[in-house]
Amino acid sequence: MSPIKPFVHRNLPRLLLEAREAVMAHTRPSLREHGLSDQQWRVLRVLGEHASEPDGIETGRIAREAYLLGPSLTGVLSRMERNGLIERQRCAHDARRTVVRATVAGLSKAQSLSQTIEAHYVWMEQQLGKAQLGALYDLLDKVIALGVPEADGVHKDNSGEAAMSDDKNSEE
Repeated sequence: MSPIKPFVHRNLPRLLLEAREAVMAHTRPSLREHGLSDQQWRVLRVLGEHASEPDGIETGRIAREAYLLGPSLTGVLSRMERNGLIERQRCAHDARRTVVRATVAGLSKAQSLSQTIEAHYVWMEQQLGKAQLGALYDLLDKVIALGVPEADGVHKDNSGEAAMSDDKNSEE
């Protein structure tokens, strides 16, 4: 078997994972001090961002916004409910669905952690510079906006619309 051709581009998924771990290395100790896993923090942050929604947030939406698979989310929510951080109930409009809300204790923990995490972002901004950190956010937003390829090879943007390609679909 012949060796594979050398790659032209660096391994972007691995670099993104390494960058995530570098960021989390600063955040994770604070999460552990508050008794939270990375996944529990992501759920709590989503619930905190939507705390003003009176009916709560459906579990499917939490899974999407916290980037957790359904079976993993079920275990995370069970532990968080046991620890008094969230409450779950059946959706008033559809009994097949479950909605979740952060409790006062959960929101308090999220508020406390947000101050620590914001301080880390300030530190990162000092290390990288405001312009570079802003450029990083912009570039990540652009990568995310590229969308997900469908089975037919058509790329869909995050709204589900087919993304226009500069070479095939541009108006001349």
